[in-house]
Amino acid sequence: MDKGGSSVLSQDLWEEAITLFAGGVNSPVRAKVQPYPFYVRGGQGAYIFTEDGNAMVDFVLGYGPLFLGHNPPEVRRAIERQLERGWLFGTPSRAEVELARKIRVHIPSMEKMRFVNSGTEATMAAIRLARGYTGRTKILKFDGNYHGAHDYVLIDAGSAASEYGVPTSAGIPGEVSKTVSVCPYNDLTCASRVMSKEDHAAVIVEPVMGNMGVIPPKEGFLSGLREVSSNTGTLLILDEVITGFRLSLGGAQEVYGLRPDITTLGKIVGGGLPIGVVGGRRDLIDSFTPSGPVFNAGTFNAHPLTMAAGLAVLDQLEKGWPYRVAESAAKVFVEALEESLKLPHVVNRVLSMFQVFMGISEVVDAQSAKKADRSLYLKFHEALLREGVFVAPSQFEAIFTSAAHGSEVMEEVAHAIRKAVKSLA
Repeated sequence: MDKGGSSVLSQDLWEEAITLFAGGVNSPVRAKVQPYPFYVRGGQGAYIFTEDGNAMVDFVLGYGPLFLGHNPPEVRRAIERQLERGWLFGTPSRAEVELARKIRVHIPSMEKMRFVNSGTEATMAAIRLARGYTGRTKILKFDGNYHGAHDYVLIDAGSAASEYGVPTSAGIPGEVSKTVSVCPYNDLTCASRVMSKEDHAAVIVEPVMGNMGVIPPKEGFLSGLREVSSNTGTLLILDEVITGFRLSLGGAQEVYGLRPDITTLGKIVGGGLPIGVVGGRRDLIDSFTPSGPVFNAGTFNAHPLTMAAGLAVLDQLEKGWPYRVAESAAKVFVEALEESLKLPHVVNRVLSMFQVFMGISEVVDAQSAKKADRSLYLKFHEALLREGVFVAPSQFEAIFTSAAHGSEVMEEVAHAIRKAVKSLA
């Protein structure tokens, strides 16, 4: 592929973009790169190549989906084969059956499922499904958990919502906000108290918080949610948009021994193309139209190109080696950081996803994450950029590794980390 630069530079594109898009971008976190975002010409393996002719080792990976790295040949060939046959039909295709079959093998709690087009759509449909099935209105979520950009979850949300100081978005009617209860993440006492009122349709949770940095669950938190929700008739929605197929083939629910009522997937399962999945107990999913009264539809649901890409990715993940490489890369990154960073900090890592919080010693929920030195993190991000390493430009996102981050790449990255940390001092 062409890895060189072009005559149109990132600054030129940015100056036009700010006249075309709100804030110059189409998703807010992209504007955090200073003094303006770099524009990507292409990617290969662990690297991205900018319009300015620079190469960078990528630890953003599309904010999680690219578990095999950029432009893996197996996924590209699968997409090309589907392109030759056509890419939109408005009818079912074989690939959607094959992908659903494969997902169910690895995540048995997803007895049936519905394909949609994003994590936002998946959580929105899951909440509507829970309300329609139970006849209840309220949901419980956790402070700092980000479940997409729709009204019912943009309340005390993480990710770019917190980064830009609008964890509860403007434009959400007060009547909607009143249907959402919020507890601190990892606070089972609060969740138990709220659900004991027995008027909540569902509790929705990220099994590992990936949109407030990375925050793992305390021992007993997830299993406690499962027990309390079962006892109160509250449906447990496990938002595995980030963790699904990243932590293991069975997702976080395999790692933590959990069986939710409803699971939402996205990111990795689409192979880098737009996707969302809502799955769960057979009787629940059968409440979707046309077999039930909860409406869901979409022109691009189960898009043939996405189905083909998703199948190709899962075929590779089933071989096991991508997990070993990605986890090893995460260990190298974290070890280099821990060895060189002398100021107070904590690194939260769960397998191939992690984040560093500077100036504090523990992060267990959104409030403790917000105490980290965000300005110092941004300086770290900028120092790494100068060394050719791209990590998330927000304290409240995760750093991800992939199967493309092999030992030679990580040796280069470890050296860059040490130089970046030294510049902070």
